[in-house]
Amino acid sequence: MTAPRTPRTVPPSPAPASASGPAPGAPAVPLDLAGRTALVTGAAGGIGRACALRLAAAGAEVRAMDRDAEGLRRLAERAEDLPGALEPVHLDLTDLDAAERAAAGTDVLVNNAGLQLVRPVQEFPPEVFHTVLTVMLEAPFRLVRGALPHMYGRGWGRIVNISSVHGLRASAYKSAYVSAKHGLEGLSKVVALEGAAHGVTSNCVNPAYVRTPLVERQIADQAEAHGIPADRVVSEVMLADAAVKRLIEPEEVAEAVAYLCGPQASFVTGASLVMDGGWTAH
Repeated sequence: MTAPRTPRTVPPSPAPASASGPAPGAPAVPLDLAGRTALVTGAAGGIGRACALRLAAAGAEVRAMDRDAEGLRRLAERAEDLPGALEPVHLDLTDLDAAERAAAGTDVLVNNAGLQLVRPVQEFPPEVFHTVLTVMLEAPFRLVRGALPHMYGRGWGRIVNISSVHGLRASAYKSAYVSAKHGLEGLSKVVALEGAAHGVTSNCVNPAYVRTPLVERQIADQAEAHGIPADRVVSEVMLADAAVKRLIEPEEVAEAVAYLCGPQASFVTGASLVMDGGWTAH
């Protein structure tokens, strides 16, 4: 894959303190997952890290999957005092057979892992397009395939796919990412229809730009693609269509995941829970 550009620090969001997200580590949604096994992909950082910690805080035994071994080590240290347990799983999702095997015995599956490259279609490397679709669409299919037999056997399961506002809308220069997220939306709905009779729900969470390393790494690419300085990317590109002018915090996304895993959301399936600050209200 094309080597990533040097990450740029995301500047503070232009929002008053009262509009900021919840403090990290402050769960808001009541959730008890004691006795449940959860698998979170892309768990070493960003949204995945927040989700893994949130589910472990709810008592789940969490399989934290990522190809970043050092990030998983730090995550495991952070989770040591939580009610649940956290098992680091060092795995590259391009190994689809291994991913499917790793999902066996899972009660809660959070498909979160992703990658991004910003390029015009005519300049987009085909091998990167293939990798993005493998990690962000085919791997979730294989993980769901591996998890469903156990879920069906227990008559209960929760599949939460971390989609994006780009699962519902398109942006220029993101052909692979937008294609993968649109495909994930369709997969989630099919699983919802098939799983309903077995007590399994399947939903998407659709945030706009979240304060994560993935977003930070986009800034230089976006600046080049749009022909503007990097310091203008957040305000003029990332937040241009949002009514709420700030980035989302990973913990906010994790609380949406917690909601979808709880009993209060047992009738919510095949849905897309939009967290876009008003982007799609246009």
